[in-house]
Amino acid sequence: MKTDESGDVTSAVSLRGVRKTFGDVTAVDGVDLDVRDGEFFAMLGPSGSGKTTVLRMIAGFETPTAGRVHLGGRDVTRQAPFDRDVNTVFQDYALFPHMNVLANVEYGLKVKKVGAKERRERALRALETVRLEGFEKRRPGQLSGGQRQRVALARALVNRPKVLLLDEPLGALDLKLREEMQVELKAIQRQIGITFLFVTHDQEEALTMSDRIAVFNAGRIEQIGTPAEVYEQPASAFVAGFVGTSNLIEGDAALSILGRKGVYSVRPEKLRVDTELDAELPEGDHSATGTVAEVVYAGAATRFVVDLDAGGRLVAMQQNLQASSMDVLKLRDARVRLAWRREHEFSITGPM
Repeated sequence: MKTDESGDVTSAVSLRGVRKTFGDVTAVDGVDLDVRDGEFFAMLGPSGSGKTTVLRMIAGFETPTAGRVHLGGRDVTRQAPFDRDVNTVFQDYALFPHMNVLANVEYGLKVKKVGAKERRERALRALETVRLEGFEKRRPGQLSGGQRQRVALARALVNRPKVLLLDEPLGALDLKLREEMQVELKAIQRQIGITFLFVTHDQEEALTMSDRIAVFNAGRIEQIGTPAEVYEQPASAFVAGFVGTSNLIEGDAALSILGRKGVYSVRPEKLRVDTELDAELPEGDHSATGTVAEVVYAGAATRFVVDLDAGGRLVAMQQNLQASSMDVLKLRDARVRLAWRREHEFSITGPM
């Protein structure tokens, strides 16, 4: 990771007070953000949260209503997209169907009037980076979804941008291929070392790939942190609910179970499901009794939806180390006790 003369980490992307309105609609409302040089950074949020609009302002496709956009310390707020040292990979890839793979990858260099020999060498190196050697003469229609995604990536990388912007590039892929491409993208980013700024609404995708995550909601950033920080220590009820399953203990239930008021949450995998309601608990553990309302068997794990006696509902997740589907399904309507370590509950604030 690069630093300046003072030793401070260089920001590849810096936003200050960025705001964007479309008529009476405020899409982005006062965003401050610093993305470090060489970082894989994800902007995560539901549809309409402002993350894609922020990406488009960084790329230059939209102009902020207020605020400044800096790339590598340079103010580019009013500069055209082609004057910015960034490239964008879109969800639909936007490949030219009449061109073969090599011509697609070379296209941006041809527009910049790079010589034919250098153009060919750089395009071949880019295809090697994304593991598509030997595919140069194929047309996009002859490729799988994952291969087309890598061609789009090579076409962006061949321009050697300082920042690569990715707008939900895996959204059109099936689950298995999407999981494979998550690993591929992270490996490629580590290999080439440039900044990746990745927009997604998929929580697992963001947690799997990113060095840090910004969680967006209603045009604002709710939290910025590492995947572990965002998941284990959510800053708000919205983050707790959006990044993973939200287990809220609040109101009278919090007072009854925890002995204090407030809003608290425990992740499903931290909860233990016990059918022996009176078994001794380890010192310092908290517990709550209730009735299993639903059992969701998902092969490797089972989710138990439990209506608490104290009010409210918690979801517990249990790995199926030995149990079969028949074993766990028998627990529907059973009386159980949920237990967890005190350090696994966290206090949260803010509306859902």
